[in-house]
Order: sequence, then C-alpha cells, then structure tokens
Amino acid sequence: MNRTRTAALTLAAAAVALAPAFGQVATAAQPTAFFQDPSGGEKSMKSVWSKDDMHKVEGQFRFHPGVQYKTVTRPGPSGAPDYERHVPDPKTLAWQPSYEFAWSVSDATLVKKGPTTPKGEHAIVVHAVLRGADRAKVGEVHRELNGKPATGREKIAGGRRIACDTGEYTVEWSVTRSGYGTLTGTLRWDSDCEQYRTAFTAGGQQR
Repeated sequence: MNRTRTAALTLAAAAVALAPAFGQVATAAQPTAFFQDPSGGEKSMKSVWSKDDMHKVEGQFRFHPGVQYKTVTRPGPSGAPDYERHVPDPKTLAWQPSYEFAWSVSDATLVKKGPTTPKGEHAIVVHAVLRGADRAKVGEVHRELNGKPATGREKIAGGRRIACDTGEYTVEWSVTRSGYGTLTGTLRWDSDCEQYRTAFTAGGQQR
C-alpha cells in the first residue's frame, strides 16, 4: 500500500469516528459539518415581509467551524517500515470558521402576502459576529453583495483562527435586502476539540 493510500485511509477513519458529533461525515481537510439557523434542510428559511406586504425576504445561515491541523510522519506497519504514513497531529488542532448565507427575494404578484415570484437583481448585505462567553467580539464578516440574483448563497472565510477548547461562542447573523427587510438569528457553538483529538490520536497509533 503506498503512502498516499495509507494517509487517506487514516483520514477516512478519523472522519467516520467524528460523524456522530456533527450529524454527517466530515474530513479534517475540508469539513462538511456545519450548524444551521433555522435548523432543517437546504430549503429551510426564515422570512420577513416588507412594510407594504408586497415583497418577501427569506434567509438562512450556516456556521462552518473548519477544523485545521498539521500532519506528522509515522513509520509504516510492521514488516514495511518504509511505507510511511502522514497523520494529523492532535497538538496542532485549531478552528478556522467560515460563514455561509443564503437568501431569496420575491414579489407578491396579485395581493398582499400572496403567492410570490423571485425575480430581478438585488443588493444583499450579509453580516455575522462571533462572540466569546464574555460577549467580546472575536470574529466578524460583513459583505455588501450588489447585483445578486433573487436567490443565492455566499460563503465567506472568517480569516480568524480560534484556539481549541476555549469555551462556548455565540454567532449573531443577519441578511438584509435594503428597502424590504432584515432577517436575524443566533447560533451557539462549543469550541471543544476532544472528539477530533481522540480520533486523530487513535488513527496515529494504528499500525
């Protein structure tokens, strides 16, 4: 078995071990786990009507913790020590969050708060703040998205590294369509890395 294949199997084993914690399989290199507000599936949205009840704004937010790590080299199995493995180093675990926003803007076609149709281009403003247990701001993203279609999705890197095991955080988010309305929400996230650390340690000890 070559080095690349061995490393891939090690990462896959760690991902499967972590799946119950997030409700889906996540690889450390490109985690697919996220926390969503409102909870539910791809089409679950919060909604608000404009003051004249003729325009509806819908929004959804996803927080991606984004685990990061470095790898170390381990010798191959007994009898084939030259086939080294590159495995995650639990000591280098950290978080690198990103923020994902989805929106839908539609117009009532006949009556107030009646059936709506998404159409046109829109200026969408998205915003999120990550706060620690003491309410101090530890991360923030803000983006003005001009000329966007009536329905869309945008993922923004937070650009801030968060240390493991530094407590519980709160994410405050908003999606605004100027002149129509603003949607807001909050999510809680625990920065504990123990399940990743346990899985990576177990994977690194396999021979």
